[in-house]
Amino acid sequence: MAKNAAERRRKAEERRIQREREERRRRFLRISAFSVTGVVLAGLVGFGVWVAYDRGQQRDPATIEGLRTFDDLTNNHVTEPVDYEQTPPAGGDHHAVWQNCGVYDAPVSTMNAVHSLEHGAVWITYEPDLPEDQVEQLASLYSQGSYVLVSPYEDGDMPSPIVASAWGNQIRLDSPEDERLSRFLRAFERSPNVPEPGAACSGGLNMNAQELEEAGGLEALNGGM
Repeated sequence: MAKNAAERRRKAEERRIQREREERRRRFLRISAFSVTGVVLAGLVGFGVWVAYDRGQQRDPATIEGLRTFDDLTNNHVTEPVDYEQTPPAGGDHHAVWQNCGVYDAPVSTMNAVHSLEHGAVWITYEPDLPEDQVEQLASLYSQGSYVLVSPYEDGDMPSPIVASAWGNQIRLDSPEDERLSRFLRAFERSPNVPEPGAACSGGLNMNAQELEEAGGLEALNGGM
């Protein structure tokens, strides 16, 4: 019987040791799972913070190198031609009818385009002799419903091959591949910091400057006001 009792104690001790091993294994697995989850969550949080920071950087106008800003711009509706201080203009008095956003293969009426800026549009102008492939790149920045206006510009000397303008803001570019152009669009298209945020960029003037002139010019628009 002593032998049987010793055998039972031995088996009991083996079971105790096995239970302790299994418990240590379960604790290890729980700790490992918690650690991995923590690392993953920390990584996701860190990635989210980085993405938010990166988006914030891209939307922050202050981070756009070479950005030119213009303050105290008037926004009266006028019928007579305006002598703008910038070429192309980045705001100021303008005609009561806005230029529809879209892509134009000829210059548009400046006074109507400036009204579009007042609504939150970005006006991308380029020299008429810009290479065709670059013109196509600029045109691709417009999509149905976007607040983007693309046109060549001939009224005075362009300060660079491409100029992007928003109300009170402007950037000069040599190429449509300049990453500052996309950042400018993200920062200023449909900006709430315009005189008439949320106003339409359709339902206005859909003619280029020459077509408008042939139709009677601004005087014809004035007569329809």
